[in-house]
Amino acid sequence: MQLLHHVKIHNTNNINKKKKTKDLTTGNLFVKILLFCIPLALMGILQLLFNTADLIVVSRYSGDEEALGAIGSTTTLINLLVNLFMGLSVGTNVVTAKYFGEKNYDGIGRVVHTSILISIIFGFFLAIFGITFCDSLLTLMHNDLELSRTYLKIYFIGMPFNLLYNFAAAILRALGDTKRPMIYLTIGGIINVFLNLIFVIQFDLSVAGVAIATVISQVISCILIMITLYRSHECYQFRFSKLIVSKKELLEIIRIGLPAGVQSSIFSISNVIIQSSVNLFGSSVMNGNTAATSVEGFVYTSMNSVYHASLAFIGQNYGAKKIKNIKKVIIYCLIIVTMIATVLGGSLFLLHDSVLGLYTNVPFEKDVAFIRLHYLCLPYFLCGIMDVMCGCLRGLGYSTAPLIVTIIGVVGFRISWIYLIFYNNLSDPLVYTDLNLLFVSYPISWIITFTVHVITYFIVRKRVYRKLDPTLELKKIPA
Repeated sequence: MQLLHHVKIHNTNNINKKKKTKDLTTGNLFVKILLFCIPLALMGILQLLFNTADLIVVSRYSGDEEALGAIGSTTTLINLLVNLFMGLSVGTNVVTAKYFGEKNYDGIGRVVHTSILISIIFGFFLAIFGITFCDSLLTLMHNDLELSRTYLKIYFIGMPFNLLYNFAAAILRALGDTKRPMIYLTIGGIINVFLNLIFVIQFDLSVAGVAIATVISQVISCILIMITLYRSHECYQFRFSKLIVSKKELLEIIRIGLPAGVQSSIFSISNVIIQSSVNLFGSSVMNGNTAATSVEGFVYTSMNSVYHASLAFIGQNYGAKKIKNIKKVIIYCLIIVTMIATVLGGSLFLLHDSVLGLYTNVPFEKDVAFIRLHYLCLPYFLCGIMDVMCGCLRGLGYSTAPLIVTIIGVVGFRISWIYLIFYNNLSDPLVYTDLNLLFVSYPISWIITFTVHVITYFIVRKRVYRKLDPTLELKKIPA
């Protein structure tokens, strides 16, 4: 009876494995990439919708004229502090996908427990750091709004849960599961909106109410996804008793994830400087910029789903040593991200008046937002293909090269542009022309960085493909 019971459990686990994990190395890859991206894009859009609800509720019902800009102006600072550690989840994604392609299920278990533990450690570190140095960081950004301080300090309380959710979601995405993270984030988001209405309208907590609702929603999403890992009988099962850092897996995660995190943080530095430049124009321009940033975020998060698809698909095919599939994945991802950016970015630009009206009815603020949309929504496909090429290089195990390229092409260029061009040509008083001069730095930096990423790919692909197949002749490696 015991043997029969064991066989029954084993068979059940195999069935579950077929349902919950997906082989991304076989079948119609174009269709699989689309199906992979759709839940991930919807998850990002839903999260933005919930964030948009935060902005709309606090803007319409808080009674504080500066509330919208207070929340929006903190976004770049949050990204600057958080992205370094979020980048490590990219390492978790790539290593998990590679192990799955190699059918190294024991290795996946070690990645899971290592990732969970480091996410908890880094989460508490970020919470303490963010709360402690919040005032000083906002001062450096020319942001003296007391509401911004309130929002940030409460937001960072939820950082351990935020990081833990993202690392767990990275594990599931690497195994082809994008639906359950979307469901859990949706549940948390709905609760977030509900609590917003209660805290802001009923209890008049303004920005503090929005921050508290956000933290509670993060806690709920985190609990749900950790329950999934705990109740699983597959290779990604989580157990507290196995919670330990595996040196080999940690080094692999750091090798790929740390450059990705550093790149994201350094990338955010240029955005922080741009936000600081926007803050010079006053609260009305800050409000308009926040509205535009929220709108364009829907395009970016949709494109970002293709970036994550490139990590998972190339990671699994790299582990399985399927060179032809790697080439197909790169081409398909570039096509898909261009389609998403063109359709969604163009639609939001054409409907800008109605969309921006959800955030503000002040004509001046809407005009400011429209200026930004010209330079981000319309040419956003350039940003998309830049990110996809970066993801492809990371999926192949090359994470330092994209870091260097981004430092030079994005951060270096934007900072040079701001200090050499923008600040030296400011009008007195400040006018619309100054904003055009500021925002045009975005598309120019995308063009530069994408071009260098492509050149880098053609350099490293020869080495990668020969490593996967030593018998492959150089002349037989097509573009």
